This record gives sequence, C-alpha cells and structure tokens, in this order.
Amino acid sequence: MSLFKFGPNDIFHNRIKTHPETNFFVYSDKVYFNRNRELSGTLNDSESLNHIPVGYISLYEMNVDRPAGKIINPFITKQGSFVSFKTITTDQFNSDSNYGDTIDGTYPLSASISIENYSGNLIASGTNLAALRNSLNFYSPLSPHYQYSSSFGDKSQQELRLISIPSIFYGSSIKKGSVDLKFYVSGTLIGRLQDTNRNGELIETAPENVNTGSVGGVVLYNEGFMILTGTWDLSSGGHTEDYKLDGTPVAPNWRFFATTSSLIPSSSFSIDFQGVNYIPTVTMLAHANKGELNHSNNPTFVTVGQSLDATVSPTEYQEPKTLAIKNIVSSSHAEHTASFAKHTYISKIGVYDKDNNLIAIAKVATPVKKTENRDFTFKLKLDF
Repeated sequence: MSLFKFGPNDIFHNRIKTHPETNFFVYSDKVYFNRNRELSGTLNDSESLNHIPVGYISLYEMNVDRPAGKIINPFITKQGSFVSFKTITTDQFNSDSNYGDTIDGTYPLSASISIENYSGNLIASGTNLAALRNSLNFYSPLSPHYQYSSSFGDKSQQELRLISIPSIFYGSSIKKGSVDLKFYVSGTLIGRLQDTNRNGELIETAPENVNTGSVGGVVLYNEGFMILTGTWDLSSGGHTEDYKLDGTPVAPNWRFFATTSSLIPSSSFSIDFQGVNYIPTVTMLAHANKGELNHSNNPTFVTVGQSLDATVSPTEYQEPKTLAIKNIVSSSHAEHTASFAKHTYISKIGVYDKDNNLIAIAKVATPVKKTENRDFTFKLKLDF
C-alpha cells in the first residue's frame, strides 16, 4: 500500500449555502409536515411508524417500526465525572441515583411548530412573547411594526398569534422573502401574507381587496418566530366559525391563523418558508502520477500456478521476489500475446489522519485502469 501526503493545493475548505423548503399544513386538529401523511407501523399498528405524531420530525431515527414496549433509549452510567443528560439538573443527579446506576434518557425526540394565542390581557413576564421583547425592539429600525409598544399597538395587551418554529426546520435562519401564509375557507383562499419587502413585515397580497398591502404581522428570521396581529375580517362578512373555541362563531382574521381544532371544519391553513443552512465541505485532490501505483499485492496480480509461499526462518520472513506478473495487455491479433506492461485497477482511495488512522474511504463506480504512462487526479468531496 502506498501513502501520499496531500499538498498545499490539494485540500480546499468551503461552505455550501442551501435553502431547504418547509411546508406546514394545518387542518382540523392535525398539523402535516411537508405534506406527509400519518404512517402506521407493521409491528404495532397502534403506533405510528416513527412513534411520533403526524406533523412532527424525528430528531433521531432510532425506533422506526419498533414495538412500543421495546423502544431504544439513551443511557449513561452515573460516575464521578458528573456527565449526565442536559434535562437532568445537578440536584437530580446527586439525589436520584447512586454511583454505578444507569440513568435513562428518552427516545424518540421530536419537534414541530407550536402555536400560542394571546387574548389581549396584560402579558405576564414569564411568557414566550414577553421574552421576545428585546428582540422585537432590536429589529424596529427595519419596520415600526416590530416595536413591542408603538402606535400600531402594545403587544403586551394585544390579541395576537405567536407561531414558534424550531431551528431544525430552517437551519441558521429563515430566508428573507420566502415566508408565505395562506388562510383557506372551504378550499378557497381568503387571505395570504408574504414578506415581499424582505424586512420582516408580513403583508397581505391576496385576494385583491381594501386590505391588500396591510401588515398582518412580523417574522423574526433569526429566532424562528412569527407574530400575527391582523384584525380585519378576511371573509368580508361571508363566514364565521368557532375560532376562539368558546362556542361563539366569529369572523376569520389573522389572529386565528393555524387554529388546531375539529370545531372549525371549514378552515385550513398553510405555512411555507425556506431556510438558510450552511454545510461545511472539504474537497481533496488525490493524485495517481505516472510511474506510480502500478504494482499490486493482490494474489491475482501474478501469473497463476506460482508458489506464493514465503520463506520463514527464525531470523527472517521473505516473500518470493521472482514471481511473474500476469500480462493482461490485449492484442489485436488472434493467438498473439502483446508486449508486457504493468496494469492495475484503482477501486478505492483511503484517507488517513496524521497518525495513519483510516478515517474515510472513497469508492469509484467502476475500477479505473492505471498504466505506467497514465496519471489521474481523483476529486474527493466530504460534507459535514
């Protein structure tokens, strides 16, 4: 086996910027993620295939189609190093178990959007909306609609909708200009919000009416939150439903967007956006130069019928030096042997660290024929 060191111009570090598309569709009491339907397992029909509700994404695919009583769980042994799960506090670690005991975690871990309704009462300091106060004021130079308290209203006392999106769905941030919220009644689009100005304002763009161009909310791109404050009647007096879930039919508006309940059978909602996700990549150039890599230790490299036994003695181990290499050069003439030339076939390329530990293997689709007068450069790309 030959080892070669990458040169200064053989390794390139790069970063790929991607924009994963995400869709959430809300109807009745369920949320559907990227239009995936609920799938049942074959080992236990009462459980979903991934043991997570429809509309969720599984963070670790550890229990696909596994019976409910045999779920794989993470675990660690309690030791003096105080290593534990993030969900276990120091007091729990010290009091709940003895050293040497097994501390169990929980699978599956999942994530989905969460929707909170604020009814207009004074917002308590411990709520998620109150925690966003500084972030909202920070983005106010982009739009006055971000301000926590302004002439457009005081968010601590407004009726509004807060949609929280975990970062696993978008990566580093939500792509500006990609947010698209749609409100349907009986399959007919009655309202659409888009961040067409790319400044965080969610502007009504459809259907064409007196409210077109009105700001119905804001989006926090980096934090993954959407706040909806639009109060106008999206149906122009043509529809009412129990959006408040208190038995009182009211007209649809953006404060009731993404309500999950079987009590509103006529309404459905769609959330579309793109993320900004960065993928670190390493590109490596592996060279097979002329006159190199033209010998193989594979037993098929030599002519059949020769003894491959090595000479073994108390002082030495020596393999045969005079083995004839098999000539595989094809001739254009029948029953004629072409002149001998070394040939090898490159099928794998190993990547080693500085301590000669194999850390990666690259395979080619078809083995590459290598002769002494040929040189090749293999381009290897690794994504993290």
